[in-house]
Parts: sequence; C-alpha cells; structure tokens
Amino acid sequence: MRQAVIAARWNFLGFFKNPRMILAFLFAFILCFFLSDRAMYVAEYFDSPMQAAEPVLWTFGDATSVLLASLLLIFMFMDMPKLSPFTPYALLRMTKGKWLLGQFFYLCLGVMIYLGYVFAVTGILCMKKTYIGNIWSKTAALLAYSDLGKKMSVPSTVKVMESAAPLEVCFQMLLLLFFYALTLCFLMLFVQLAAGRRAGIAAGLCYSLFGFLLKPETLAAFLHKEEYEMYRIRRITGWISPLNHATYGMHDFGYDFLPSIGQSCSLFICILALLAAASFFALKKYNFTSFTGDMG
Repeated sequence: MRQAVIAARWNFLGFFKNPRMILAFLFAFILCFFLSDRAMYVAEYFDSPMQAAEPVLWTFGDATSVLLASLLLIFMFMDMPKLSPFTPYALLRMTKGKWLLGQFFYLCLGVMIYLGYVFAVTGILCMKKTYIGNIWSKTAALLAYSDLGKKMSVPSTVKVMESAAPLEVCFQMLLLLFFYALTLCFLMLFVQLAAGRRAGIAAGLCYSLFGFLLKPETLAAFLHKEEYEMYRIRRITGWISPLNHATYGMHDFGYDFLPSIGQSCSLFICILALLAAASFFALKKYNFTSFTGDMG
C-alpha cells in the first residue's frame, strides 16, 4: 500500500502546473458560471435566499449538466496511465499491480479534487443569495410545487425535497457524480492499457455518447414516443443508462420503479471492480517500451 501511495504521489507532481489541468479547471469554472445562472435567476426572480447546497443541486441535478461536467475528465486524464522517467524506477522496486493501484489512487483523488472544485465554485458564485441552515428554502418550495421549475429546467421536485434535507441530498448527488466520473476514468485507463491512448479517449467519448442517447427525452424523440409513454422510457433508461444512474432525480423515492440511490452506487461499484480486474489483466500484456508519456 505504501508503494502504491508513492506511485500516486509521483503522478501528482506538477498536477496544478500542468497546462492541461489549468485549462480543464478554467473550463470547469466557465461551465459552473453558465450553469449556475439558472439558480441565480430563480433567486433574483423570487427575491429570496437559497440554502447553500441548493445551487449545486439545481446546477448539477439533471443529466445534461452531469454529462458536460464529466466530459472535462476525459481531457484531464487522457494521458493515463502516466508514463515518465519515474516509471522504470518504480517498476524495478514494486510490482506492476502495485504501480497500477497507484494509478487508481491517483484517479480517485483527482476526481475528488475536481468535484470539490466544482462544488466550491458553484457555491461561491451564488453565495450572495445563500444561507447555511439545513432546511429547504422558500424558493425551492415554489419551484417544486409549481410548473416554473420544469419550464426553467431547474431540477427541484417534490420527491427530491421529501427524500431528505438539502445537505443530505447534496452528499448523495456528489456520491453519484463521483462514482460515474470514476467509471469513466477507469474505462479510459483499461482501454488505454489494452489498445492505446486514442482508443481510450474514444472509449470515454462513446461512454458519454451512450449516456446522452439514453436520456429519456432524447430516446423518446428518436423513437417518436408520446408524452403518456414517457413513464416507460424513463423506467427503461433509468436502469440501463450509467448517466441516468448518476442523475439524482432519476431515482426511486417511493413514486417510481426506478433504481434507488443504494442500488445505483452498488452498480457503479460492481462496474469499477470489473474494470479494475480487467485493467490488471491488460497490464500483464502491456509493453512498457516508452517512458515519455507517449503511448501511441
């Protein structure tokens, strides 16, 4: 475990000085700025404050926002596994398995840093209209019990408000985002080990495209389904789409036959375990011929 941690620490050297990381966090700031505009507009429209977690819930509570935020992870971790002059030194002193475990640690911590940054930026952008108390705001109630939230694409619904307090909902939502982002990164790592960097990037894009095509609205429009048939579309896509598993509002709160938060988390953990095992298998056949970071 100590050797795996050392390998992960080495990957973080120059992490915040890497131009690619700087651009990714800059784009994340711009994304949060534009997406949080809905929350600020609602607060200004009703001239009422919001609970501190509500801007994050409204900003990243729908599938489109989750998808856009996760796409930046493809850009951030497109060079996985990280090869450098340290790689041959590390492989002489630890097994390939421990080195790969270090890559897993690096991805986990990198995703946590990214999500923490997104959460902080969104909160700071809306902080002039927020309060700390762990109770739903009047603004959230007005959005949930009227059609205004739907018209403004703000994912504040009665079932979400009745499920838990704002901070609990925010924690659950961030947990789903974390698992979804991690499955994306682990998939890229496995494919890059098995088929190279370009294939890994393509796998990440296909994973995102798969989630986009299985959005209930997108699939219903493609199949020319009527509004009364949407409940069936939501039920099917809610179970088979990883992106819908990562969307908080696409879960069962006692109203629908959709996966629960626990079931979605369990599914993501199973996917991560399979990708990790497949990565260890692919590593046995991986040829460490270049230590410059170019995998071809």
